[in-house]
Amino acid sequence: MATSNINWKVMNDAAVVAQLGKELRRMRLERNQSQAEVAERAGLDRTTVVKLEAGRAATLQTVVQVLRAMDRLELLDAFHQEPQPTPYMLVEAQEKYLKKQRKRAGRKQPDVAPPKPKSTW
Repeated sequence: MATSNINWKVMNDAAVVAQLGKELRRMRLERNQSQAEVAERAGLDRTTVVKLEAGRAATLQTVVQVLRAMDRLELLDAFHQEPQPTPYMLVEAQEKYLKKQRKRAGRKQPDVAPPKPKSTW
């Protein structure tokens, strides 16, 4: 996977939206698809795709529809990360597990009786 040379952090929101539109246009052209083809596959009007690529506000659903139409939904993988347990969480889980373990009674040690006194008879 190529790394991006775009510094998203320094861009304002409008610039980010405009750049996203440019990236969607680039992806569409790489796939040699027209705006009309993408719009039809996405179930959108062509003008919606034009506006999206121009960086004008679009809904998140529209972005998803366009990504799906271009078979690029894998780009959304970056939005999901499995939570990684912290060391403290692992210790807590281990303690909880150990508490739930079945307790078994230990073997009783036979009582040692004191020796009986010898009979005096």
